[in-house]
Amino acid sequence: MILVIDTSGPVCAAGIYDAGKGQLVASLSEDLGKGHAERLIPMIDEVLVQAGVTLGDMTRIAVTTGPGSFTGIRVGVAAARGFALSLGIPAIGVTTLQVVAEQVLEIGPPAPVVAAIDARRDEIFAQVFDTDGEALTEPEAYAYDDIRAIVSRFGGILTGSGAAALEGGAQAADVYPLDCIARIAARLPDDAKASPVYIRGAGAKPQTGFAIKHV
Repeated sequence: MILVIDTSGPVCAAGIYDAGKGQLVASLSEDLGKGHAERLIPMIDEVLVQAGVTLGDMTRIAVTTGPGSFTGIRVGVAAARGFALSLGIPAIGVTTLQVVAEQVLEIGPPAPVVAAIDARRDEIFAQVFDTDGEALTEPEAYAYDDIRAIVSRFGGILTGSGAAALEGGAQAADVYPLDCIARIAARLPDDAKASPVYIRGAGAKPQTGFAIKHV
């Protein structure tokens, strides 16, 4: 049983995923904008009741670690780490870029996937994954022209809100399904860290290139 938490954006969501059955057995999701810290713990209590389980039944915690809302990520990761420490179970971090890519990777794409999240400020958070889901680059903030270069370099399939931003179209918010987050977390090792992914820092600028991990 996996407790799943997502506070990486305006949506605050929690759920219980039964890895044995391969399904989400309870979930709640609210578009709060802000106020995740006040709502998350009561929401977790509610999904536990829905699922008819307790925190003691959980075998791991899955939490989105960004890139995304600085404040939201801190709330979710702190809660996940706290529960994991008290229960003696792993807290597994799943990046939002992994989730964006996974929704295409599960279909079995014929080419690498370029997960792209609109970061505003004429930037896009992006990362490239091969068809097996292995990361080929690190998560970075890129200028638009560099995203085009990455897609061309890898012959990749561009997905996520960053794709719409690149084309100047309507920019729907990215969706991070709890069952998708849980499936990724379920296959990661117990020692995978729930570490926040903060790409932007003081004076950070868009990348003007990209670092390939391996090909």
